[in-house]
Amino acid sequence: MKKKYTLGILGLGEGRSVISAAQNSPHWEIGSLCDLNEELCKNRCKEFGLNCYTTRYEDMLEDPNIDVIGIYTPDQLHALHIKMALEAGKDVICTKPLMVSLDKASELLDVQRKTGHTVFVGQSSRYFEPAMRQRKDFEAGKHGDLLTLETHYISDSRWFLKRTWSRSSGFSWMYNFMIHAVDLAAWYLPNIEEVYGIGVVSRNTKSYQINVPDTLKFILKDSSGICASVSGIYASPSLGNEIEQSICCTLRGTDGISRAGYPKLEYDTHFEKDGSQTLIHDFSQKHSYYFRFEGETHHAGEYQNYIDDFAKCMDLGITPKPDLKEGIRTLSIMEAMQRCLETGTPIRTADVLADYGLEPDWLK
Repeated sequence: MKKKYTLGILGLGEGRSVISAAQNSPHWEIGSLCDLNEELCKNRCKEFGLNCYTTRYEDMLEDPNIDVIGIYTPDQLHALHIKMALEAGKDVICTKPLMVSLDKASELLDVQRKTGHTVFVGQSSRYFEPAMRQRKDFEAGKHGDLLTLETHYISDSRWFLKRTWSRSSGFSWMYNFMIHAVDLAAWYLPNIEEVYGIGVVSRNTKSYQINVPDTLKFILKDSSGICASVSGIYASPSLGNEIEQSICCTLRGTDGISRAGYPKLEYDTHFEKDGSQTLIHDFSQKHSYYFRFEGETHHAGEYQNYIDDFAKCMDLGITPKPDLKEGIRTLSIMEAMQRCLETGTPIRTADVLADYGLEPDWLK
C-alpha cells in the first residue's frame, strides 16, 4: 500500500455506507463530510465519531488535504458535482447513475482529459461477494465461450410509489432500479450495439396516477452477436429473496453456467472443470460485513470493496472500472432502452451517442 487516501463525502444519506466503509479500510481516512442539511452532518459525525463537516461543497474542494470526492447527492446533480471536483484537482467516486442523461457527457470527457483526474462509477452490484466470485470464474475461463446471459432486478417496490419524488418529472424505474441489471449485462458484453424491448404500466402504478412502465424486458445485442436479456419488475408481488433474488446475473457458456444474486450471499455453479457438479457456494458468514446497519437496506460492504479496489488501482497506476467512459456507455444503453419504449423499434447505441456528438471509439 503506497498511501492512505483522504476522502471527502458529499451527500450523507447514501453516503452513510461510505463513511462506514472508509472507517474500516486500511486505504482511506475521512477528511470531511458535506451536506446541505447541517443537522444530518451533526448526526453523522456523532454516529461515526467524526468532528469535521461543512454545508458548503466549495469548502471540501478547496481543502488541499482531500484527494478524492465521494459523490452521493441526488442523481440530477452528479454531472455538476463531478465537473466541480475535477476542476478542483480531485479524483472522483460517484454513485450510480453517473448522470441522468448524456447532455453533459462530452463536457465531462473534455474536463477529465484536461485535468487528468479519475472518475469511478460506484456500481455496487459488481462488488457483492457472489458477483465478484462469478467474475473471477469468468475471467478464469470456467464458462468456456459465453453464449448468453440473463440479468434482472426484481422487487415489490410499490412503497416507492407513495413517495412524492415518484411523481416528479423524469422519475424512471430504469434509472433508479434497473440500471443495476443493465450494468451487469454491459460488464460482460462491453460492446452492446442494439437494444429492443417492451414496457408495461401496471394497474398498481396507474392507481397512483403515474404513467411510468414498471414491468420491463429487453434484449441487448453485442457486436459479437451475443445477446443478454434484462428484466425489471417493480410494482407487483415477488416471491421474496430466498426464492427469487432481487438482483441476479446468470452466465451460460459452452463449458458451464453460473448464477450470482443479491441480497442472498449464495453463488451457484455447474462447470465441467469442477466435474460437472452443481455446487452452491454459501458466503452467509459475511453477512455482517456486507450489511452493517438497518437490516439489508444499507449494503456497506459493497462500498468497502469498491473504494478499496479504487485505492489499489490508483496505487498501481491502473484506471479503476467502471470509469467515466464505461459509465457513459451504460447510459447510452439506458437511453436506447427508453427510446425503444417510446418508438417500439430497435435502437442502436451508436445513434444515441451521435445525437450527443459522441463517437463510440471515444469510449474505448
